Amino acid sequence: MSASPFASVAVEDLSSEQAKQELLFLAQEISLHDKLYHGNDAPVISDGEYDALRKRNEAVEKQFPELILENSPSKNVGAAPVSGFSKVTHARPMLSLGNAFADEDVTDFLDRVRRFLGLTDNEPVEVMAEPKIDGLSASLRYENRKFVQGATRGDGAVGEDITQNLMTLDDIPKTLPDDAPDVIEIRGEVYMAREDFFSLNKSQEEKGEKIFANPRNAAAGSLRQLDSKITASRPLRFFGYALGDTSEQIAPSVSEMRERFQSWGFQLNEPAKLCRNEQEILDHYKLIGETRADLPFDIDGVVYKVNRVDWQDRLGMVSRAPRWAIAHKFPAEQAETTLREITIQVGRTGALTPVAELEPITVGGVVVSRATLHNEDELGRKDIRVGDHVIIQRAGDVIPQVVRVNLEKRPADSVVYEFPHTCPECGSHAERPEGEAVRRCTGGLICPAQVVERLKHFISRDALDIDGLGAKNVEAFWKDGLIKSPADIFRLEEKKQELRDREGWGAQSVKKLFDAIANRQEVELNRFIYGLGIRQIGQATAKLLAKNYLSLENLRKNIEMAKDEESDAFTNLKNIDQIGPSMIQDLIDFFTDDNNQALLDDLASQIIIKEYEVKETSSPVTGQTVVFTGTLVEMTRSEAKARAEELGAKVSGSVSKKTDYVVVGADAGSKEKKARDLGLNILSEEEWIALISGATKNENTKSTLETENNNDIASSQNSEDQGQKDLFSD
Repeated sequence: MSASPFASVAVEDLSSEQAKQELLFLAQEISLHDKLYHGNDAPVISDGEYDALRKRNEAVEKQFPELILENSPSKNVGAAPVSGFSKVTHARPMLSLGNAFADEDVTDFLDRVRRFLGLTDNEPVEVMAEPKIDGLSASLRYENRKFVQGATRGDGAVGEDITQNLMTLDDIPKTLPDDAPDVIEIRGEVYMAREDFFSLNKSQEEKGEKIFANPRNAAAGSLRQLDSKITASRPLRFFGYALGDTSEQIAPSVSEMRERFQSWGFQLNEPAKLCRNEQEILDHYKLIGETRADLPFDIDGVVYKVNRVDWQDRLGMVSRAPRWAIAHKFPAEQAETTLREITIQVGRTGALTPVAELEPITVGGVVVSRATLHNEDELGRKDIRVGDHVIIQRAGDVIPQVVRVNLEKRPADSVVYEFPHTCPECGSHAERPEGEAVRRCTGGLICPAQVVERLKHFISRDALDIDGLGAKNVEAFWKDGLIKSPADIFRLEEKKQELRDREGWGAQSVKKLFDAIANRQEVELNRFIYGLGIRQIGQATAKLLAKNYLSLENLRKNIEMAKDEESDAFTNLKNIDQIGPSMIQDLIDFFTDDNNQALLDDLASQIIIKEYEVKETSSPVTGQTVVFTGTLVEMTRSEAKARAEELGAKVSGSVSKKTDYVVVGADAGSKEKKARDLGLNILSEEEWIALISGATKNENTKSTLETENNNDIASSQNSEDQGQKDLFSD
């Protein structure tokens, strides 16, 4: 399993330093698997293993909310779309789902819904329970009741245009009846029925062509063909069960929405049931689990959705998932095989990752032969040795986790695996700092593995996205001395003849590569920052830095000045929401390093790094920093924060001179006092609602605000509200 670095330590027993390192590890690990699964249709870990990573990440974040990373997996979904199809920006994000693994998780989900909405403990919450189809998510856009565009989920914000391929599916209506809105997006899952999958593989085998591992891979591979004729020849189907962008609301509940979809000609994912209490939900989960093998398609769980659409609107979403839905996953499958060898891979940050090389074995119809072992703590905790018989498990269609060792079959001559203290690539010392789970090569730029991995990262899809270069070409070009640094990529044309003389490289392929490189000589600032491969700086953090500093020159200058912890530059960096101390140190270390300074200067001479463009909105609080404190009446604190972020505001947990608004409820506490001491703009809940509704305060309101800044009146007000208590108080 993709285990966390401190899997042997209970979350509540983690030190702050251990939690920080584990969250960093989990963010990198989950991001990698998101790209492999959503972007490449080539996952290398099991669904169960992936779910365990996310579950551990959520638990650590809950225990240590102050350490949540800007690039946290809880804020992201999927992976950026790959090349080959044009890009489609979703009008509304296509989100992933949070996961439930046990009955208690379902109870917690319902409790969270009630708390967020301010419902009583006994107030019923109707939930639609639907089978979770194991396929490829797609969104269908209809304008004037005609199907005009289809897209994959991609990274949730941008997907791939697969309109022509979706046009070939009989399950997708090409027109909608007159009662449909002028604009509507129907979302659902493209899948392949199990019987059709077996028939396709038989046909593929007879023709000597690729055999698919499972129905999900077959569906994804068939749908993402550049030639729609190939897609048309494959037995793909579609379930429509969710609503995206729409010009008008079509139903007040999920149950009625499904009825509308069915009346328009869409197939529904059945068996689904409207459940009125927790016991009905769990009974339906059990029923689907017992009849799973008899269904004509693969599923990996049951999805629960709050039935009322108005409640869904209030609940909203976090960056990765809606608050009003959750996926209850099925248990994983298990098998036993032999561990033949443990190898070590070196990543771009120098991390040494052990990999289990397994005797190939079929689990649920898929042959698996490798699994990551993560770090030496994981090896030690499970006491995994070469030659061991290991129990592996999978819950989907990919390589499984190593669950445990079958000690009864352990060879008599087995020895404890000794984790190397030197880098297998360059021989440099591999250091493990105190409190960290990962051992890293100290070779830096002299380590070929790190250099090559950094180059691969720089040209990856989420960074500069240079089509046609690819990981294998980067390795080959580096080995042969054609590129040694990122800037060398943009000087490759100087070695045109050397490229043409290489095997497999003709004039046309060389021209195509140069065109792709030329197309990326102007790059967005956030992509460039991410492409630098700075530790802890993922896509979300890179975008946050770009948004705050706007240009590379300004970013470099301010990070340089931030070396002085007494400087305004350091304070400004620290005040950026979710930029923590360790991240600040990594930024300072990178931007003040002489080698990196030279690398940045070299890159700046070859490419144009565009300034970050701030999108304009009509919201009166866009770009403003807001702090909520005290007990709110009209909405819960969580609901207020979510609404502010939707309007483009920055929600902070602390008050500073950079704060624009402090919204105070009853029993506000120290934050209100600090805001008054700083002379900040303090709003009541009613005034905040009026502000975000576009209302303007009259002179009487302004006068009241000025009067309230008087400390005596503030003290009196606090005394009157003393009996009220905020569950989220300071």
